[in-house]
Amino acid sequence: MIEKNKVVRKEEQAILVGLVQKDQTEQQVTEYLDELSFLAETAGAITLKRFTQKMAHPDSKTFLGKGKLEEIKNYIILKGNVSMVIFDDELTGSQIINIEKLLGVKIIDRSDLILDIFASRAKTAQAKTQVELAQYQYILPRLKGMWKHLERQGGGVGTRGPGETEIETDRRIVKDKIALLRKRLAEIDKQAFTQRKERGEFIRVSLVGYTNVGKSTLMTLLSKSEVFAENKLFATLDTTTRKVVFEQTPFLLSDTVGFIRKLPHHLVESFKSTLDEVREADVLLHVVDISHPRYEEQLAVVNKTLAALGSAEKPTITVFNKMDQYEKIAFDEWLDNEVKQDILRELKERWMNETQGNCVFVSATERTNLDALRQTILNKVREMYQVRYPYRAEYFY
Repeated sequence: MIEKNKVVRKEEQAILVGLVQKDQTEQQVTEYLDELSFLAETAGAITLKRFTQKMAHPDSKTFLGKGKLEEIKNYIILKGNVSMVIFDDELTGSQIINIEKLLGVKIIDRSDLILDIFASRAKTAQAKTQVELAQYQYILPRLKGMWKHLERQGGGVGTRGPGETEIETDRRIVKDKIALLRKRLAEIDKQAFTQRKERGEFIRVSLVGYTNVGKSTLMTLLSKSEVFAENKLFATLDTTTRKVVFEQTPFLLSDTVGFIRKLPHHLVESFKSTLDEVREADVLLHVVDISHPRYEEQLAVVNKTLAALGSAEKPTITVFNKMDQYEKIAFDEWLDNEVKQDILRELKERWMNETQGNCVFVSATERTNLDALRQTILNKVREMYQVRYPYRAEYFY
């Protein structure tokens, strides 16, 4: 069986690398590297330095140009304690091995880093199976670059055929493992579907949003139950569902895995069963970190993912969270209260128009405006009950 070690261990020293391609700006790549740095920190690595290069497209053999790789190599030699270089884009197997030969340290890409974080945070059988499946799907096209022994010829003993190379054997092993994991995941999904079906007639509300926007904190406040939350990316992998009652009106509230830019497609594919909570929800609570400098881009990433899941048209309440942090960033200390109120009013009017009035501005950590959020959710849930069960008055009052 082929095992893949975790790519990041505690206190590793890392260099980050980003490519400014023709359809990107330097500012965008800086933002991507900020997120990559947060990913590295979540995985247990310390970022020492960042390198970027402008290129129309990546080099097919080494991703970067020779001059930039030489610059990175000189920095590694100078520092002496660099253990890995993390690339913000996906690398091929041959690119990984070519860059490792040139730099002499471990090379990983964004997808590998995200998979490592998911692997460390998977707790349930479903999450562990989903992550393992995604890891093998990531490994399969990169086998040649990941094992140096694969070019040796194997003998015709056991399961290998005459003259079959070890790379062909390993490919077959990986493909068999993928098939086995898919079968296991289908069984787990069947059980999960049965459990969701047994929840009966309750309206279902799902929290969605970019990773680290405060979904789990809001889940705790709304459901009054402890849900794991921390200031790291992908704190939640498994879906958590709680029964909630607002003014005698019951409904089910679910927290889901956070979305992110450049999320590996094989990871999205593996986690589709977890995202069934989103597909089967009656109402979505789209949580947005309004204090983030590129919150609109994050909002667009989530909307694009929801569209891919066929859930873009579901009734949605947009929850703009971290208003306390937004005010600290947006308000100069010399601004008078009247100007501050004008800025807030314009912000809220803009998003009320864009969401057709389906938005709320809160701070989960400061517990501000949560009553308005609860009332908005209650109104929407009762509205859904009235559509589904027009003769069940006990749900609406």
